[in-house]
Amino acid sequence: MALDGYNDQRMSRQAMKAELLDAETEARLAYAWRDQRDEVALHRLITAYMRLAISMAAKFRRYGAPMNDLIQEASLGLMKAADKFDPDRGVRFSTYAVWWIKASIQDYVMRNWSMVRTGSTSSQKALFFNMRRVQAKLEREAEAAGERLDQHQLRARIATEVGVPLADVEMMEGRLSGSDFSLNATQSSEDEGREWIDALEDDGPQAAEQVEGSHDGAQLRGWLVQAMAGLNPRERYIVTERKLRGEGRTLESLGTELGLSKERVRQLEAAAFTKLRRNLETQAPEVRHFL
Repeated sequence: MALDGYNDQRMSRQAMKAELLDAETEARLAYAWRDQRDEVALHRLITAYMRLAISMAAKFRRYGAPMNDLIQEASLGLMKAADKFDPDRGVRFSTYAVWWIKASIQDYVMRNWSMVRTGSTSSQKALFFNMRRVQAKLEREAEAAGERLDQHQLRARIATEVGVPLADVEMMEGRLSGSDFSLNATQSSEDEGREWIDALEDDGPQAAEQVEGSHDGAQLRGWLVQAMAGLNPRERYIVTERKLRGEGRTLESLGTELGLSKERVRQLEAAAFTKLRRNLETQAPEVRHFL
């Protein structure tokens, strides 16, 4: 059922004029759709229960979503219910459809509540739609018992009441505390006020870290040059080709070039690295921290 171009008042008036189906007629329409895919029967079934969908959609207006959108989602849930309804179970269609309508509306509200994904698990849904009500109930009960609950105690009781982890309650409390704000909004009403994005911590390297890293890198390169000078030409060539090139060469290719077996090249490489380590530790004991 397309709702484009309709306002919620018009849809509500039309829904209220729809026929009321008795159990026998409802079952006949449901069988016609399930067994024969009779679209006329489906349309009649959906139209008869649009008042139920609109009534449920109205209960979610407090979440700030446009009523037309809520009704659209409710109608989608109603159609899913009609498609999956099994009249052989002996349950009225309205009883079965309530769950699908509610689930469709809740999914829509949670998707559009924030740019940050709120979550769609059963525990997160229970928190999103019941947290404020449960919190108010617990606060009333504590006040009646003469208790004073701090925020941690209140969150712990909410978690127990709803049956979810405490971490989920803390996360959802932050999500429900306010709407999204642009990072490009200014922190004050002044024209030259700083934008919120300027207050974010830069996770890149800081100046001191960059200087320290540059210094350490230069020192390591100097130590390596000195240590390489202690190798013979063939050892320097093997180490350079194997470890200091963009893509190190294989033992086999070096063996072919040098007229040696692959195993012999591996032995020379291992001996060269042992000599390199010894040279480095001799010239600069502090290099142990980098090896």
